[in-house]
Amino acid sequence: MSAARTETSGEEIWQPKGNPWIIAIAVSLAAFMEVLDTSIANVALPHIAGNLGASNDESTWVLTSYLVSNAIVLPISGWLVGWLGRKQFFLACIVFFTISSFLCGIAPNLGFLLLFRVLQGAFGGGLQPMAQAILGDTFPPEKRGLAFALYGVTAICAPAIGPTLGGWITDNYSWRWIFYINVPVGALALGLVYQLVEDPPYISRLKQRLSGFDFIGFSLLIVGVGALQIVLDKGQEDDWFGSPFITTLVAIAAVGLVSLVIWEWFQKEPIVDVRLFKIPNVATSNLMFLMLGMALFSSTVLMPQLLQTLMGYSAQQAGMVLSAGALVVLVALPMVGKLTTQFQARHLLAFGWISLAVSMYVSCKQIDLLMSFRSATVLRVWQYLPVAFLFVPLTLAGYVGLPAEKTNAAAGLMNFMRNIGQSIGTSAVTTLIARRSQYHQSVLAGYTASSRFHDATAALAMRLTTAGLSMHAAQQQALARMYALVQSQAAVLSYVEVYWLLAIGSAIMFVGSFLLKRNEPGKSGNVSVH
Repeated sequence: MSAARTETSGEEIWQPKGNPWIIAIAVSLAAFMEVLDTSIANVALPHIAGNLGASNDESTWVLTSYLVSNAIVLPISGWLVGWLGRKQFFLACIVFFTISSFLCGIAPNLGFLLLFRVLQGAFGGGLQPMAQAILGDTFPPEKRGLAFALYGVTAICAPAIGPTLGGWITDNYSWRWIFYINVPVGALALGLVYQLVEDPPYISRLKQRLSGFDFIGFSLLIVGVGALQIVLDKGQEDDWFGSPFITTLVAIAAVGLVSLVIWEWFQKEPIVDVRLFKIPNVATSNLMFLMLGMALFSSTVLMPQLLQTLMGYSAQQAGMVLSAGALVVLVALPMVGKLTTQFQARHLLAFGWISLAVSMYVSCKQIDLLMSFRSATVLRVWQYLPVAFLFVPLTLAGYVGLPAEKTNAAAGLMNFMRNIGQSIGTSAVTTLIARRSQYHQSVLAGYTASSRFHDATAALAMRLTTAGLSMHAAQQQALARMYALVQSQAAVLSYVEVYWLLAIGSAIMFVGSFLLKRNEPGKSGNVSVH
């Protein structure tokens, strides 16, 4: 049956007392606040380090500590719902996320800031999956597409506007205000959720069936996911397997995660319900959420990095390019939500994946050092628009064949996979850009022995001498400029290769779209237990 219905056909259909759309706005507001915090602090790290007397390396733990605690809570959110009840759990997450945000703002040193960021990430980890699960239960299946479109605004647009907003706040006020702004938003979300959100009947049945706490599973989760997140965040910085620290963490993560899956598979009440992957649509949609996270965050990292490091854009200008794509998606999401009532989710997904593959392929052809601001903006819009056709249908597809009492656990897994995909994508992009730039630089260096290169260098030196430099200084500066040009061209080639990989990955997901079970758009029975 649908997640908005009870388990037996003889019972009445459960519906919330409040207006579903006001409930959707309330829970999406809370989720938006949390998603924004995953990216808003990135640009403030140098300011945080300088203000608290920490090194740049130490300040990056402000991001890592948040991501680790957030990733640990996401997959166990379904179990926490069974323990506390969904409304109580959601309210607790909002309250303590808001409090910890305020504490981050007043932190006197880096140690306290890291402690409060761990708390902020842990309590923020329940906001996304609970918002998604509440929407799934609040709306009947035929209207879920529109509801998930509203939720998609938080998951898709917040990471894009986070760096721009964070940079503006930091430049004009103080880095502490990137945390203080959560306080009024959290207070508003708390009041709305308390007044409007209700628990459906199956939540009480979950609480009655719940047995003791799975300490072994929770310990394996902390070890495995924590080690994996640190590896992804610090791997490139520490030279991956060239670092004994990273190598040890990889082994710990592998042993911990494999042991977690084996242990949880045989538990009656697992803290992470890995048996959900036996449902084909859950398994396929989670794989696609992993790829979506990689593509979404990779492209979000690639474009501003290219514009700022190679083309001299300011952080604000690069942010404007990203924001254009986010605004277009903001307009497209309601339209996609409406389309879900007319077309099968897997068909919309197929269109989204092939569109994303084409946009990444076009990016390979369009990216160069002479690209204008307008061209970069149009390219970013083209890259980002297909995501609107992926997020909403993918969320819908994940609920096909899912029992009502499993929606909370499934929402936690989907958000966990997307977040891990974001970490993998960011880590892969920074590594590939660094490694492939070195390779292409070594290849291009072979052309510096040609007569054309020497003629170009001599001509540049002559122009510099006419500008007033001595012959020796002109020759040195000409060589330096030509070397910088070689470095820039090598970096551009590495960006092209990353876009190629994203295009190939998206094309593979296009084929995988047809592995999903069909749903019946526009019908109240389109999400049924099979």
